[in-house]
Parts: sequence; C-alpha cells; structure tokens
Amino acid sequence: MRKWFSPMFDAVKVFLVFAMCTTFFYYGILWISAEYESDHRFEEPQGRAVKVIEMFEEPGPSVWLERLLFFYRHGE
Repeated sequence: MRKWFSPMFDAVKVFLVFAMCTTFFYYGILWISAEYESDHRFEEPQGRAVKVIEMFEEPGPSVWLERLLFFYRHGE
C-alpha cells in the first residue's frame, strides 16, 4: 500500500505546483494587460515635437538609390 501511495502523492504535489504556477502566470498576464490597456499609445506629442513622417521633397529615382547605397556603406 505504501509503495503505491508515495508516487501518487508526489504526482499530486507536482500537479498542485503546476496548477498554482499556471494560475499565477495567468493572473499576472491579466494584470499586465490591464495596465497597458489604459495606456494611450497614439496621443499627440507635447512640447516641441516634430512630425517624423513629413517629407519636404518629392523623392525621385536617385533619392532611393542614394539612401540604399548609404545603408550598404554605413549599415544604418
């Protein structure tokens, strides 16, 4: 009887630890999700911010080639 009880008790302990860790992880993810849900990602910038995507010149065929060569030379 004792030979059968010991492995079964160990299996129950492993299951309980697994269930507790899974529950902790689940509620941790819910908490993090709730924290970031209230964060406004697309707010208007404050201060002296500059719009990054604004282009002042029309890109011609040589502009993209120059940028590509610059990327190959400098890796940026």
